[in-house]
Amino acid sequence: MEQAMFAGGCFWCMVTPFEELPGIHGIVSGYAGGTTENPTYEQVKTGTTGHYEVVQITFDPALFSYEKLLELYWPQIDPTDNGGQFQDRGTQYRTAVFYYNELQRLAALASKSQVIISKRFPGPVVTAILPAPTFYPAEDYHQNYHIKNPKHYKEDREQSGRDTFIKKHW
Repeated sequence: MEQAMFAGGCFWCMVTPFEELPGIHGIVSGYAGGTTENPTYEQVKTGTTGHYEVVQITFDPALFSYEKLLELYWPQIDPTDNGGQFQDRGTQYRTAVFYYNELQRLAALASKSQVIISKRFPGPVVTAILPAPTFYPAEDYHQNYHIKNPKHYKEDREQSGRDTFIKKHW
């Protein structure tokens, strides 16, 4: 098993693209990249801890490659927005690909280059490619939020503008 970590704005919206795929063994919403140990949602949402909202994915690379995860990641985000994602604003909602080893780093850089080369976006691609920092799981009520609170999740996602953006650009 390997792990992958992606920041793509609100972590609720970053779970569903990866779930129920062969070789995906777990997706955990959480926080990474900040200065506060064991941060809480209340701390992270202030934007002062330096953390990103992330998903950490455990996968079997023999069944589902890291490159395939990257192919699924990019169409979930606006890679040109460094101030957050869609209606979610603040540093905790920035985008990033966090790599766990050199092969992941190279694959992430190559995939970012493909997004840039595609000229799909008029602005520069600002999604960071960074070494994986310590991962802190989010509180239980954030895990599988779309299943626990489907009505609120659907309303929030519709209001966010994420799906409209995805349809337009991807």
